[in-house]
Amino acid sequence: MSVLTVSGLNQFYGESHTLWDLEMEVTEDECTCLMGRNGVGKTTLLQCIMGLLPVRSGEIRFRDTDLTAAAAERRAGLGIGYVPQGRQIFPLLTVRENLEIGLPARRDRRRSVPESVFELFPVLAEMLHRRGGDLSGGQQQQLAIGRALVLEPKLLILDEPTEGIQPNIVAEIGDIIRRLNQDGGLTVLLVEQKLPFARKVADRFCILDRGRAVAAGDMDGLSDDLVREYLTV
Repeated sequence: MSVLTVSGLNQFYGESHTLWDLEMEVTEDECTCLMGRNGVGKTTLLQCIMGLLPVRSGEIRFRDTDLTAAAAERRAGLGIGYVPQGRQIFPLLTVRENLEIGLPARRDRRRSVPESVFELFPVLAEMLHRRGGDLSGGQQQQLAIGRALVLEPKLLILDEPTEGIQPNIVAEIGDIIRRLNQDGGLTVLLVEQKLPFARKVADRFCILDRGRAVAAGDMDGLSDDLVREYLTV
């Protein structure tokens, strides 16, 4: 069953056509990795899904809901958590304040951060009163993921979560994604450039090239030929 379906999506920056009749599905309870070289439209697609960029035509559906023209804030309320590229935490706010920003989007209007966030990221519990900007890059990435998980989402979208992160934290993030997906049943859409990481955490892949989806399937089907043609720099 598809949790997220993108159909015939076209997006423009001014007169520049960036996404071309794009088709993609994210299957429930699986981790799907969106792949491709720099500049092919991966982040643009995520921003369209989250309502941060307008689309010219096509449809984006989350379960039975048409999101195509929905306001960005509504998508969080429906159960979509988003970790943008570059983390985008609030450096002058404390860790606690960064985490609590997500609470108003919860449907149940819960006022406290779920304990499950601190079980996944114990370091955040130890640093609640430190400013976000004082954390290391790896700790900021954990904070960004924790902030998205405050929603207790049904779909978690992560844009290059390993970018600029030290190897031990990369491994930890990979383990957490698998734990959330396999043990917690959380559906994940991931943009990732590191092929070994993608193979470790993802069940399925979708490759973009020049704004088009050119290949998709089970991760076991990501052949050396596809890697050479569309992923090798």
